[in-house]
Amino acid sequence: MKIGVYGGAFNPPHLGHITAARTVFELLKLDKLLVIPTGRPPHKSLAPDSPSPDQRLELTRLAMEQTGLEDRVEVLDLELRREGNSYTVDTLSRLRELYPGEELWLLLGADMFLTLQTWREPERILSLAGVAAFGRTEMDMEELFSVQRSYLYRTYPQARLVTLTIPGVVDISSTELREQLARGEGGTLLAPAVYGCILREGLYGTTADLKSLPLERLRPVALSCLHHRRIPHVLGTEQEAIHLAERWGGDVAKARRAALLHDCTKKLSLAEQLEVAERFQVPLDEMERREIKLLHAKTGAGIAETVFGTDEEITNAIRWHTTGRGGMTLLEKIIYLADYIEPTRSFPGVEKLRRVCYEDLDAGLLLGLEMTIEEMEKRGASIHPKTLEARDALKGQRE
Repeated sequence: MKIGVYGGAFNPPHLGHITAARTVFELLKLDKLLVIPTGRPPHKSLAPDSPSPDQRLELTRLAMEQTGLEDRVEVLDLELRREGNSYTVDTLSRLRELYPGEELWLLLGADMFLTLQTWREPERILSLAGVAAFGRTEMDMEELFSVQRSYLYRTYPQARLVTLTIPGVVDISSTELREQLARGEGGTLLAPAVYGCILREGLYGTTADLKSLPLERLRPVALSCLHHRRIPHVLGTEQEAIHLAERWGGDVAKARRAALLHDCTKKLSLAEQLEVAERFQVPLDEMERREIKLLHAKTGAGIAETVFGTDEEITNAIRWHTTGRGGMTLLEKIIYLADYIEPTRSFPGVEKLRRVCYEDLDAGLLLGLEMTIEEMEKRGASIHPKTLEARDALKGQRE
């Protein structure tokens, strides 16, 4: 197996890091990529306003989820948990123990590659792994790369070296980016989920008021709460909610807020969600306590109201988006159905359901509830009383 090792402060991880990781992975035909945020770099100190190790690890994970490499990329806390200075030779030695017999490649940016001979035990580094260095363009870097390659080959005959160019990669210093973030700028240089996490945690001098975020800032913050595979669903739900609100005279802005936040606790475990429910005093029935699919709607509503300051109408739309209830408001119907029929959904009957929703909203809601009940009955699963209540209320209205 061919494994890439990509280290760095990632303080913060930006689009350049994402592009470099993805491009080098493809050019080297790697099987796996290990991304390792540095602990305490020996050659420089981390900025005084740097996030905690756990926060930097989370930012790096959020960034690397955007590479599209799925389970082929893994972010490790190997150096963050190590005491004292973090030396690359120690990290590679540990990885050699973890991956005996595998082919390791150390990924380096241009500046790091050009100073490799000054690192601790460079000869051992080059015996443990090949080195793949990357720069922006051949015009910028090849002259320097060729001189360094020649030097390293002469000095360390066992060295395995590859130099690559990555045109178009974002070129910005971390210091400059941190300064931009403190001024309320720089968000376009980050993956949305990374920027959202920075705003949510108040990192790098950002001062976002989570209870009064404009929609363009709420979106990245909401996305930072999600597992990356759920992001297309939430963005699809937002777009569907817009269309349904426009079609049926709903409040588009409220529909968008509810859609963006409706799954904000979805990635939490059952135990974590129960802790959230207790912390925010979210009332739960027995079925909700044991069914995580039901529970996330209630805890999501609690977070939306308490952390993000949503009003009662939006909070209730999130609270009832999974079960429904009797006497649903227009916004509750819109979010329930947007979640059900958004463009990434694919199941038997979804096209008919989409069509009906735009012909008659209540007919669409009734059809969606009946489809849910039928599916639950086929699986022998318990049906929440509020779902039956919602169906019966709509049937009574239409008789």
